[in-house]
Amino acid sequence: MSYHNEHMIAILKQGTLKNYSTTETYLNKFLAQERKVSDIYLKQLNYRFICDFEHYLRNYKNRKKQLMMANNGVMKHLERFKKMINLAVKLEWIPKNPFQQFQLKFDKFDRLYLTERELELIEHTVFKQNRLEQVKDCFLFSCYTGLSYVDVKELTVHKITKGIDHQNWIFTKREKTNELVKIPILPKAWDILEKYKADKNFQGVLPLSSNQKTNSYLKEIAKDCGIQKNITFHVARHTFATTIMLSNGVPIETASKLLGHTKLSTTQIYARVVETKISEDISNLLLRFKKKEVKKRAKKYQKS
Repeated sequence: MSYHNEHMIAILKQGTLKNYSTTETYLNKFLAQERKVSDIYLKQLNYRFICDFEHYLRNYKNRKKQLMMANNGVMKHLERFKKMINLAVKLEWIPKNPFQQFQLKFDKFDRLYLTERELELIEHTVFKQNRLEQVKDCFLFSCYTGLSYVDVKELTVHKITKGIDHQNWIFTKREKTNELVKIPILPKAWDILEKYKADKNFQGVLPLSSNQKTNSYLKEIAKDCGIQKNITFHVARHTFATTIMLSNGVPIETASKLLGHTKLSTTQIYARVVETKISEDISNLLLRFKKKEVKKRAKKYQKS
């Protein structure tokens, strides 16, 4: 694990490395509490060890005797552990992969996003408190660009340029995947940039608070707007994918490019939840059927 963390320090993002360290902490606790040792040889790893570690994670409680992890949290730790073991196999430090027969089973959830009505509610609400108004604007900017929290935080004037159509675009690399994204700036997003153009009291182009504060303020905003959803900043990215893009007929390939996804299958997760778009497409299909039927009848009438 030390070898992995040392060699990946220049490749993985700081947040990802922190996650690996957390998994390592849980493994050390498991070894100490359940196996009464500080370390074991790689050759001692087997299917039983993984199952026992999974059971330990599922039943791990904090000081208040509360369970710490749901299923997907447990699976994330096992996924990182599996990557470590795969590395050991590649380095020929272990002859057999104990994860070979073990299946990671994640629970699937629909991505939370705002509907058009909920988005309008936030847009039309003016907050007297400056902190809430600023967070609202940053959140809406993400809703209309699809940029994640860290990408909005890192956005500078140098990343805003003229695109192929001579309109304003954002050219940036996604912090998470290092994937280049080129995003045309929609009018509502541009208005927010213009609003803070002359304000030099913060770094970047928008007054974004820390992630923790931002998500805390968003809960206040949702409550004030009467929105019964657990809104975080990442919900804005989901809203861009569903309400702004796919619900308005933007092809999934285009949405995928704008979101900076490396695989189309990632974008298809959003496509599954857009029920209004499915309903609209089926209605259009039925209309086309009717038109074809009318044309057939007209031809028959002309022949007769």
